[in-house]
Amino acid sequence: MAAPGFIIAALVFSCLAANSCAVTFSSLPNNLIVSASTKQGQVLKAGEDKITITWSLNTSLPAGTDSSYHMVEVKLCYAPISQQDRAWRRTEDDLTRDKTCQHKIVTRPYSRSNNTFTWTVQKDVPTATYFIRAYVQNSHDEEVAYGQTTDSHKATNLFDVQAISGRHASLDIASVCFSAFSLVSLFGFFFMEKRKAKSSQQK
Repeated sequence: MAAPGFIIAALVFSCLAANSCAVTFSSLPNNLIVSASTKQGQVLKAGEDKITITWSLNTSLPAGTDSSYHMVEVKLCYAPISQQDRAWRRTEDDLTRDKTCQHKIVTRPYSRSNNTFTWTVQKDVPTATYFIRAYVQNSHDEEVAYGQTTDSHKATNLFDVQAISGRHASLDIASVCFSAFSLVSLFGFFFMEKRKAKSSQQK
């Protein structure tokens, strides 16, 4: 009879342990300096425009700060204005539940300096206001530090992405040309039919 109770206790303990080990954003130090080629309020077109991102370790930090740094993952993140009334973009302190940064840009081995990457805004990126954040991970794939292109309130150095509408100018032109051709063909058909009918009457 004691076995079921032991199993339940073990499950509860494991759940508590898992929650206590979850990495929170508020626990991460802002140790990376991240910048991008975008300007405040700039509008980029998905599938066309590019962003150049650079990141490096803050040189004012004590030696050995980055001893556990292993990888850097750079992401495109929603600004607060594009998270309002959108639960699927909600910010959570628990990084396993956070939905702020859903678009991966690049993952690279950690290096203290001279990190640059040029990224073409992907076609599936929706219309919204964004910033860029880089997470540093240790050898266990756990986030241990970060850096971002905006301030702590996520209010500066923001840029917009204009999503693909699903229609292309060349398609619109082709559609207009086809419609005009169809209209001309229709009038031509009626003209020929009327002419045939008139010829039949004269005979």
